[in-house]
Amino acid sequence: MLQQSLLSDELYVRDHQGQYRAASDSELFAATRIRLEQAIQREVGISQPSDAAYYLVAHFAGYEREAFVVIHLDTRHRVLGIEEAAVGTIDGASVYPREIVKSVLSRNSSAVIFAHNHPSGVPDPSSADRRLTERLRDALSLVDVRVLDHLVVAGGDYVSFSQRGLL
Repeated sequence: MLQQSLLSDELYVRDHQGQYRAASDSELFAATRIRLEQAIQREVGISQPSDAAYYLVAHFAGYEREAFVVIHLDTRHRVLGIEEAAVGTIDGASVYPREIVKSVLSRNSSAVIFAHNHPSGVPDPSSADRRLTERLRDALSLVDVRVLDHLVVAGGDYVSFSQRGLL
């Protein structure tokens, strides 16, 4: 039974010795990412950008550096896996098309959705974001893999390349 002092608004975790302590923000974010990834992988499929954005906004919560994610999909756009392909600095992450193609082929993906965060809080895609998306789309088209979208996430906001006509 929990002690009276533990009954507060804080969330608690049990450490390796079986003692309860207040959970840190990073532990809460990590647990949320795991639960949402499990939930999105059980979904019927991703049919619109908001389906992916629901997961991605939580995935990037608390990130202080830019990160690039690939959501691997089957032919019915069901999630095969979610991969963090690159983590960079506060204003950029190096993404290599060769590595993305290798990853897509190893998972036998039929389609992908890309996403990355903007720690600045502004979700507008940069010209570098557009060029990278074009390079990745061109590379993946050679192996018959469709790029369905690229989402830029900033806090609780996101921009969808497909909704903006950028794909």
